[in-house]
Amino acid sequence: MKPVALALAFAASAPALALAEPIAIINAKIETVGPSGTLSSATLVMDNGKIVAVGSAVAIPKGAQIIDAKGAVVTPGLVAATTSLGISEIEQVASTRDDGAGGQIGAAFNPAAGVNPDAPTIGLARLNGLTRAFLTPVAGRSGNGAHAHDDSAFDTAGGHEQDDPTLFAGQSIGINLLANTPDLIFKTNAGMVLEFGESAAAAAGGSRGASLIILKRVLADVRHFAANRVLYDKGEGRDLMVSRLDLEALVPVVQGKSPLLIRVSSANDIRQVLKLAKEENLSIVLEGAEEGWRVASELAAAKVPVIIDTQAALPASFETLGTHLRNAQILFQAGVQVSIMGSRDYNNLRQSRMNAGTAVAHGLPYQAALAAITLNPAKIWGVDKEIGSIEAGKAADVVIWSGDPLEGQSYPTAIFIAGQSQPMTSRSTELAARYKPSTDGIARPAYRN
Repeated sequence: MKPVALALAFAASAPALALAEPIAIINAKIETVGPSGTLSSATLVMDNGKIVAVGSAVAIPKGAQIIDAKGAVVTPGLVAATTSLGISEIEQVASTRDDGAGGQIGAAFNPAAGVNPDAPTIGLARLNGLTRAFLTPVAGRSGNGAHAHDDSAFDTAGGHEQDDPTLFAGQSIGINLLANTPDLIFKTNAGMVLEFGESAAAAAGGSRGASLIILKRVLADVRHFAANRVLYDKGEGRDLMVSRLDLEALVPVVQGKSPLLIRVSSANDIRQVLKLAKEENLSIVLEGAEEGWRVASELAAAKVPVIIDTQAALPASFETLGTHLRNAQILFQAGVQVSIMGSRDYNNLRQSRMNAGTAVAHGLPYQAALAAITLNPAKIWGVDKEIGSIEAGKAADVVIWSGDPLEGQSYPTAIFIAGQSQPMTSRSTELAARYKPSTDGIARPAYRN
């Protein structure tokens, strides 16, 4: 049996629950995205949801299920660094969107209650190698079509009320993409999301200076609250700009215990953000950073990681006039930790790995591109000890590919999340089978009365 067919047969026959016996993938080209680098003709052993061994001379446990990859590429499961997967399905249909609080709540907003394990996009994303994702809310509901890039979170400030001073979109959470599992959340309160630049200026009344003043005031209020909770509970002390819920949510941010993801585009705005982070002692991550290449050395010196869309190469707004196809390569060469994002709603199914391939075509080293969609997103959100690379002790999130995973025509032939074999079906494949033209003269179920 061919390796692809064998892997498919195994994945189709495996139960949804974790197997009691170990699983060994043999004769594989393993891209570990870890200290072991690329391993040829190697073996990977999974057991109890974990990777227990990987290498060229690994003993296979007695009774293990064996998959002969016959040279196929094996990688860690892909990790979406920032997305609305599972909390937003159709951008222009408000009833399908749980990715923002609509301006009524800011930092306290947690999208966990809106995660839909039955969202069709989750199965589609999984079939393209995605095994984990970090959901990052957007500040309001735009609905005005004024997006810097399709499915992006930028220019969403229109959802704010005029008197709503908060620029915070809410909290990030991590989900796995396990099939037939009602609760996908594996990390809560992963970080905080903040809008900056044009969208923040709009929320603050039209000026970047105003948004910066508001932001500094909110951070000062949070520090005052953290040091004076007793006074606050008594109704004493100074007036604070945001609600207690927002204050509580922001305490870990001002204490440097929780990363602050900042959506920002222009080089000048990035400089302002770097200055703010230094003054306020914040741990920050940048999303967007279309002009990041212009300040690459400054980002590297500040040790600030970035999440970028490598297809964002057109000057769609004034803050992205300097966008560049070599953004990833220039940032990487300067020493910046780069993660690559795909479509926020993951309707463009191959986008994250195609974006990684685009970065390779414009100078980013291949191994760096793989890390940008696996290990680096895990590092950003503090879960790199658990996922993101193929190393003993980490969760067995593993994908076997039909070819180069950064090639658009390649696809997974088997997918494991926490050691559990995943179904190789989705809403799309089910619809395709339902409406497939008949060749035997028997009407398909969809056409029967």
